[in-house]
Amino acid sequence: MNIGEVSKKAGLPAKTIRYYEDIGLIKPARDTNGYRAFSGADVHKLAFLGRARALGFTIEDCRNLLALWEDQGRASGDVRAIAKEHLAEIETKIANLQGMRDTLANLVSACAGDDRPDCPILNDLQSPR
Repeated sequence: MNIGEVSKKAGLPAKTIRYYEDIGLIKPARDTNGYRAFSGADVHKLAFLGRARALGFTIEDCRNLLALWEDQGRASGDVRAIAKEHLAEIETKIANLQGMRDTLANLVSACAGDDRPDCPILNDLQSPR
């Protein structure tokens, strides 16, 4: 399969596929003319990587998850540890975003939004933290 076909089947742009090859996540065979010759296994790896990236896993996490996926003797605990750490990072980001939302909502509520120059939003932004 060429890169266009693989792109459609895996649901990834060709540029992303080339990038994954450049960083060693996939290693498609090469035809005698030098073109990439993707296999069905390459499509599965790319789909796997696309799903992992959609869930927010880092490239390094993807590398580790892909290695575990390919290792039939893996311990599911190793996979779970990566996913659990990523989940904790997501939960931290969500908590931070909720705090930002609450702060900004309070500031917007406190601002009269009229023609006066006094603005609690700007006052808050200029305050050192």
